[in-house]
Amino acid sequence: MKFSFFKKKSINTLHTVAFYNLENLFDAKNDFNRLDDDFTPNGSKKWTPKRYQNKLSRLSKTISQIGRESTGFPPVLVGVAEVENGKVVQDLLSTDPLNAYNYHYVHYDSPDERGIDNALLYNRDNFEVIRSEAIPLIIHNDNGQRDTTRDILYVNGVLNGEELHIFVNHWPSRRNGELETDYKRIAAAKTIIEYMEDLEQSIENPNYIVMGDFNDGPSSASLQTLMRGNSLHNPMEGLKTPDRGSANYKRSWSLFDQIIVSHNFFNYERGTHSFTEANIFDEAFLTEYKGKYKGNPHRTYVGRRYMGGFSDHFPVYVQFKFNI
Repeated sequence: MKFSFFKKKSINTLHTVAFYNLENLFDAKNDFNRLDDDFTPNGSKKWTPKRYQNKLSRLSKTISQIGRESTGFPPVLVGVAEVENGKVVQDLLSTDPLNAYNYHYVHYDSPDERGIDNALLYNRDNFEVIRSEAIPLIIHNDNGQRDTTRDILYVNGVLNGEELHIFVNHWPSRRNGELETDYKRIAAAKTIIEYMEDLEQSIENPNYIVMGDFNDGPSSASLQTLMRGNSLHNPMEGLKTPDRGSANYKRSWSLFDQIIVSHNFFNYERGTHSFTEANIFDEAFLTEYKGKYKGNPHRTYVGRRYMGGFSDHFPVYVQFKFNI
């Protein structure tokens, strides 16, 4: 659906949409309602305001550069995971160089016991939010108790006049084993499918962008469940190699961070966006430059050891051409 009322001044023809797991973006204050004690000055990680500001600066620099080589601008949309609250998102957007752009954000507090949430950053020069909501992910552990994991963030808006339906995800981890936790991520996929089916009762051929840290690769049962349920395409499927991915654990690369799009983006029509590229933003400045972890993401911490880096994940991105 196209919206003729949307202001179309200074529209660039190439746009970047990105996703980035920010690896525990906590402020240095103790929130007594969350398990954030480690990320306080007196906590196990000695998380100080100075370290917090350093991380904000590094993340701001990174986000501003994603896709910029080909577009000349930072991303118009950035889904992020592992943010403690709306305040840290605002602090990020207030940090140089992102503060030079007209960014705003959508965020909801989730029931995750650690208080890490999803958010969507968007440039108001290009994108306008129509509505948003946090979609609860209702799953239970083996003992029957609810697993209070992250909500799925849904944002409906218009990018340069074209309506989009965006889902930002951080699916349940594999901490207790891949097979043992598989059902949780399959439940997340089915939750999105059900939401899409409801949308399609009133919207014909909606434009979907499903992004996130899925804690599963493209060939997993959960991602394949998501792909079978809707007319979606995963342009990141071929990006992972033995020597490349978005995260590295025990010297093995994974591609848990992905951006999936609907097939509409492979059609050409004036006033719409067409897919052009998908990639991992693994520039040299984001990597460990020496030692046994050389080439891996330069992390903020390894265990309790402060490394002063960016994140344990590389950002991923797709690019769209706006058809004038």
